[in-house]
Amino acid sequence: MRTFVIGDIHGGLLALEQVMKKAKVTIDDTLIFLGDYVDGWSQSPQVIDYLIDLKSKQNCICIRGNHDDLLLSWFKNNTEEIDETLWFKHGGEATVLAYKKVSEEKKQVHIAFLESLEDYHLDNENRLFVHAGFTNLNGVQYEFFSKLFYWDRTLWEMALSLDPNLKTDDLFYPKRFTVYKEVFIGHTPVTRIGKTVPVQKACIWNVDTGAAFKGPLTIMNVDTKEFWQSDPLNELYSAEKGRN
Repeated sequence: MRTFVIGDIHGGLLALEQVMKKAKVTIDDTLIFLGDYVDGWSQSPQVIDYLIDLKSKQNCICIRGNHDDLLLSWFKNNTEEIDETLWFKHGGEATVLAYKKVSEEKKQVHIAFLESLEDYHLDNENRLFVHAGFTNLNGVQYEFFSKLFYWDRTLWEMALSLDPNLKTDDLFYPKRFTVYKEVFIGHTPVTRIGKTVPVQKACIWNVDTGAAFKGPLTIMNVDTKEFWQSDPLNELYSAEKGRN
């Protein structure tokens, strides 16, 4: 049995189907999805349908992303919690348009799925899976604001700026990087630093390879770090803009 982690999908069902085939995923494998299933490409409802079906067949852990939370707020008419203009500009419009073709009954099923998403997953090897990050120096159990799990960027920014020569027992070594064996995140695409493959900095693995934009979707074996990627999403959805 293998354990895979999957980066931000952003409505790109075609890419998700590709990586599942390339990695030869079986029902015996555990799948950890890092969130942001929606907003970007046109198949957000189909991605959620796919994940719901997958969860009924095998062990799937679905983490909450900030875009998933925005969609849930929109579904519940908590629009005062979101800036719709900004959300639309960052992929929300494609999601809203897609849901115009979805029945009210199915929307209720999707709401239940979104409400079931986990803020983070900590496995028995002290490896953390979280969409964005955490800020408390003692770890996720002590985080005061749960929204930071799917909005924080400081963990990744700190990892990028860390002096690689700094030892873990150095007084200036970030305590957050000593709490877990490894931390797997998405949220901030590595395309921002000119990469399209998973990037490791200190104990942090970022597997958001820019599927919302012009990058591929990535699935990675958590133990071996072998990974498989889809075609760039702008090629799979050539008639769409995604979040570009």
